[in-house]
Amino acid sequence: MIGVSYGAAVVGSGFPMWMPVLLASTVLAGGSEFLFFGILAAGGGPLAAASAGLLVNARHLPYGLSMPDVFGTGIRRLLGVHLMVDESVAFALAPGDLARRRAAYWLGGIGIAVCWPLGALAGAGIGSVVPDTAAFGLDAVFPAVLLALILPALRDRATLRAAGAGAGLAVATTPFVPAGLPALIALAGLIFAMEAL
Repeated sequence: MIGVSYGAAVVGSGFPMWMPVLLASTVLAGGSEFLFFGILAAGGGPLAAASAGLLVNARHLPYGLSMPDVFGTGIRRLLGVHLMVDESVAFALAPGDLARRRAAYWLGGIGIAVCWPLGALAGAGIGSVVPDTAAFGLDAVFPAVLLALILPALRDRATLRAAGAGAGLAVATTPFVPAGLPALIALAGLIFAMEAL
């Protein structure tokens, strides 16, 4: 459903059908893809949009460092890194022996690599024929999922401070800076999390 929401939102914002499908097939990072097109749709430049997407995906660096045994070597490692999404990492980091964790990672990653672009294609099709995809609530799916994912993390005081500071910085700077830049400025909220360390 999130892939459908993504494809519909992107095409509904005026982008051609092929763009969300291409990004869903090659980038395989939903949050970054939503952010990328959101910044472009708001009038931001491609460089700001790509920079914001890269910053969001910077979390993959510690992911990869925490589970090199899951990927394997050679071409498997290269493909395994491409399949690294939050869900496949969560499966791989679950308790269990290496064979089970490895199987869970690969099955989860391949499943998402297939379903995400197909969902984006279905959503792009919907977005191309339905003039207002928001009428179906598709625009609310991704923010609702993000909220559900971050709420548990906000129980930690340092994380809550960082998120609050980031949100405040983004809201405060929005009227004064180009579209897309408030999302990058919000990352300064991480300073509040680092102070707790």
